[in-house]
Amino acid sequence: MARLGAAVNVITTDGPGGRCGFTASAVCSVTDDPPTLLVCVNRGNDSHDPLIANGVVCVNTLTHGQQNLSPVFAGLGEADSHAARFGHADWDTLATGAPVLLDAAVSFDCRIAQRVEVGTHTVFFCTVEAIRVGAVHEGLIYYGRHYHRVAPP
Repeated sequence: MARLGAAVNVITTDGPGGRCGFTASAVCSVTDDPPTLLVCVNRGNDSHDPLIANGVVCVNTLTHGQQNLSPVFAGLGEADSHAARFGHADWDTLATGAPVLLDAAVSFDCRIAQRVEVGTHTVFFCTVEAIRVGAVHEGLIYYGRHYHRVAPP
């Protein structure tokens, strides 16, 4: 799987289940009509149950300059609590109330429409309700167990 490069995202949620977030690369577009993404989450992840309880999610795609947030939201280092993780960046909200990362490459604010359990993970199908496109036109991918900058020539 290390050879399957993917964008680096911080997935966030807020609501009755609590405010939390985690780093994910298992995210992709499903359809344009209705606009839908899928997010794969390990059922052992401490954000899994809050995602279900809240029913909302924001997929925040990181820029290369936001690389430092990836290990923070992966729970590595000092920021063990979700409150501490959110202290590393500035946040806003759009339609659903899920935290939206300011200056992300793009943020997709979604409602969870469906979920399917596969192996150790739950695949969440998320209908996009709002989008915020950032001003930075470079991305961050994870490939071969390393981060890489993606930018236009």
